Amino acid sequence: MTALEVRDLVKDYPIRSGLRSSRLRAVDHVSFTLTPGRTVALVGESGSGKSTVAKMIARLEKPTGGAIVATKDDGRPVGDREYRDHVQMVFQDPFASLNPFHTIEHHLARPLRLHGRTKGRTDTRRQVEQLLERVNLTPAHAIAPRRPHELSGGQRQRVAIARALAPGAQVVVADEPVSMLDVSIRLGVLNLLARLQREDRLAVLYITHDLATARHFSDEILVMYRGHVVERGPADDVILTPQHSYTKLLAAAAPNPEERGRSLAEGVGAIDEADLTRMFDHHTKSWHPFEKAAPIAAALANPAGGKQ
Repeated sequence: MTALEVRDLVKDYPIRSGLRSSRLRAVDHVSFTLTPGRTVALVGESGSGKSTVAKMIARLEKPTGGAIVATKDDGRPVGDREYRDHVQMVFQDPFASLNPFHTIEHHLARPLRLHGRTKGRTDTRRQVEQLLERVNLTPAHAIAPRRPHELSGGQRQRVAIARALAPGAQVVVADEPVSMLDVSIRLGVLNLLARLQREDRLAVLYITHDLATARHFSDEILVMYRGHVVERGPADDVILTPQHSYTKLLAAAAPNPEERGRSLAEGVGAIDEADLTRMFDHHTKSWHPFEKAAPIAAALANPAGGKQ
């Protein structure tokens, strides 16, 4: 099986205004490891850098610094060509990630052929039907000739998951895979991912802004804020006993019918100034300073950037 290690990942985007140029640091020295049979959840508000991390792992974006290393059981690194077989992504929007002009069979047969996992038309059709059955789309022979618009949102996302498995993926990056789905069917999709993870011993990175599903679905949680990981640890520890003030604020933002009308300011309060330069690790029960945290703290202290 394949494990994937992210080491001090950095991503900068250039910003230009007239003759002046600057940079935006979207991800700042993020590190974690994905291991077979376990799920790591990356949580945070919109703009915290979660999807940027996912795109770099999927090689849709090139890191400014750091490294992403995939290794096999014997410790050998996964080559560039093999990387596409081993690491696949499930995108957020199932309505946009599937081509409306092609059938479901085409969406699954194409990665099978491109990655050399099938021989001949009969074998391809058999494997397509097996993939559909694995994601509980039955009868497979009736689903395969349909087009995406003939399926529900939950069914489309199941097709997207099947497509990620088609090349033989062992590391799956799920970028908010249920946020575009009805609440009533989210649990079914998450349970499907959990079952596939157990059966195939997949290493899963689950990206979300929903702490409840992160706790339900993951073994470990990393909380991101402004490009930094500000808290990490076992899922229950991070959710039940949060230490960083941003994690507390994120948890307090979840709707609670019993506390209707309460504002966040009345409860947790703003993010502590000291927490702008440090992160909490539940594994070691200790705080650690950010690398190069001073510019971040300065930017947060003066969000207007000094402009009048």
